[in-house]
Amino acid sequence: MAGLLFLALVYFAVAQAAVTRSGGQTAADAAALAAAQDARRQLRDGWRDVILDPDAWGDFLRGDGYDIDLACERAESLAADNGARIPAPRDCEDRLVGGDIEFRVRVSTIGTVGSSLVPGTEDRHAEATATAVLEPLCSFDAPEPTPPPPTPTTPAPTASGTPDPTPTPSPEPEPITGLVCNGDTWTIDPGDPRLPDAADLFTVRLVD
Repeated sequence: MAGLLFLALVYFAVAQAAVTRSGGQTAADAAALAAAQDARRQLRDGWRDVILDPDAWGDFLRGDGYDIDLACERAESLAADNGARIPAPRDCEDRLVGGDIEFRVRVSTIGTVGSSLVPGTEDRHAEATATAVLEPLCSFDAPEPTPPPPTPTTPAPTASGTPDPTPTPSPEPEPITGLVCNGDTWTIDPGDPRLPDAADLFTVRLVD
């Protein structure tokens, strides 16, 4: 009987540890994806702010221009929603790998892997690590610069001796071409820009 009770206790401990470890990995996956997705959101918002200045597009389309602290705050929130936390000092980092950006997050479960029934396990927490990749999907070849409009001439005096007040109309801004996202060509109308979604600019996926 004592042997059966011992085996039951062992199976219980192993099962609880496996469930906790699985929950920790789920939390790590969610946190890593959240960091990458938040960075993607930041990049699209920043790009949208400079949409009429193509010279400023490059950094945002390459993935350079997000705040890693904000991305990691989002990761912490998703980890907490899944019963885990990111240990201090915050184990959330990014790095550039071959043109892609990797977000690595390590979490520790809030729940323990054991209980008081198994001495030594009641204070142990499961740890898990996950990495998500932010992959740029767009390229931009800036079009040749448009020649500047001719300098307006001074209006000729009218019969009364004053210049003709009729202003010279300003030229309409040219559409911005040269943006290709995942094989699709985009033309940005400065007057009414229709922009790619965040998912058109970058793909986010888990690795490992």
